[in-house]
Amino acid sequence: MADATTASPSMIPAANAPAERIPARRLFAFLIMVFGMFMSILDIQIVSASLNEIQAGLSASSSEVSWVQTSYLIAEVIAIPLSGFLSRAFGTRLLFAISACGFTIASFFCGFASTIEQMILWRALQGFLGAGMIPTVFASAYMVFPRSKFHIVGPIIGLVATLAPTIGPTVGGMITDLMSWHWLFFINIIPGIGITIGVLLLVDFDQPNFKLLEHFDWWGLLFMAGFLGSLEYVLEEGPQYQWLDDTSVAVCAAVCLVSAIAFFWRVLTVREPIVDIRTFTDRNFGLGCLLSFCIGIGLYGLTYVYPRYLAEVRGYSALMIGETMFVSGITMFLTAPIVGRLMTRVDMRYLIAFGLITFGLGSYLMTWITRDYDFYELLIPQILRGIGMMFAMVPTNNIALGTLAPHLLKNGSGLFNLTRNLGGAVGLAVINQVLNERTDLHIVRLQERVHWGNAMATETLNMFTQRMQGMGDAALMAMKQLSQIVHRQAVVMGYGDAFFILTVFYLGLSLLVMLLKKPPASTAAAGGAGH
Repeated sequence: MADATTASPSMIPAANAPAERIPARRLFAFLIMVFGMFMSILDIQIVSASLNEIQAGLSASSSEVSWVQTSYLIAEVIAIPLSGFLSRAFGTRLLFAISACGFTIASFFCGFASTIEQMILWRALQGFLGAGMIPTVFASAYMVFPRSKFHIVGPIIGLVATLAPTIGPTVGGMITDLMSWHWLFFINIIPGIGITIGVLLLVDFDQPNFKLLEHFDWWGLLFMAGFLGSLEYVLEEGPQYQWLDDTSVAVCAAVCLVSAIAFFWRVLTVREPIVDIRTFTDRNFGLGCLLSFCIGIGLYGLTYVYPRYLAEVRGYSALMIGETMFVSGITMFLTAPIVGRLMTRVDMRYLIAFGLITFGLGSYLMTWITRDYDFYELLIPQILRGIGMMFAMVPTNNIALGTLAPHLLKNGSGLFNLTRNLGGAVGLAVINQVLNERTDLHIVRLQERVHWGNAMATETLNMFTQRMQGMGDAALMAMKQLSQIVHRQAVVMGYGDAFFILTVFYLGLSLLVMLLKKPPASTAAAGGAGH
């Protein structure tokens, strides 16, 4: 299978021979597709800052409203690897237009949802249909443009893939504050129609192969849906329900295991597999996917941790959280062109290592977090996070997909994007578990120290008691207030521990980069034809 995953220098120019100059029509078509991908990724996080408003609007419970996000993620994670097969069968133009149109229609119905059940159904369809846009853009970038232009297109897709989830809570908070939560979905309609029409008129990158549909593996799809869907559910719900102690999580874990075995058996034996996992035998692609998985942990993990800290400890509103988080987004935007330029001059492995170390340093600065950390204390860590994410993500895209044989790009792009999303799911599960366990541990330890023999604790309690004289049971209220302070301090210490684990993880991960083969000069620098 080695010859299937690597291509000789003569193969790639023949199969992938776009002219050095990019036609304006083709560039415009690609930018329309990039905007579609931006909308699809943005919608993962756009509801996260507005779940309370959606919950009130649909009269849902807190456990039900979490499915507004979970249903989207589960559907998306199933559809992303499927898109490789569908892109070969329908062609880029038709698949992208169907995805954009379906995403737009589902957004329309999400906005008009009157019950939580309707919302969950339409969110799942929105995620499933919109997911096809993400890997299709990645594949098109490396299929359509000459290798000498990768330093331009690479940062564009890398920026969108990292910026969209980062600013999702910001955009969502602003829309909900200015209008209502319904507009989180209605705002997709006009751009969605424009993207659908633009793609149908302008995209001409490849031709469909409808004969492939005759060999569509329905069993493979069923096993893949069972495997990835149940895995996403276990990772989402596990931390809050004590993992296998909860019946639904335990059942889904069993479904995941059985489906995974059936799925891998199916894709390795069927004539036309729904996902060709043999692509992983390409060393750079396999390691690139592993890096993408690990980068996803930080990308989605910190997009979750920062807003949670600001809401839980600082008491920020959705809009204030968005304004604070915007620093990372601006940093990514400014860093992207610098990364693009450096990719033509510096070994991309060094850029990835620099990005991971910078990201780790940003997390390390947050290990000293206190309950007083505000915009200015978070400024440098967020800047380092933005720089690190772009330096790690963009060259990883290029090394994984830019050196892959053209006939494997569509399938490879689906797998590559899947690993990033799964990394995010695993990252959130681990971070939630760490926060829960370490917070409980710190509460126990702090309570052991807050006793009558501790002069500071006694003095603080007396001060609270005096302050609350004439307001009922002053002693009981003072104890309650002291208990709240202890709990808040334990929560903050839990966040510090989570950041420390991320620091160690990313500094260790930077060593893995040296296992990558050095990319050929033609992939990293302008002017080459291929690998």
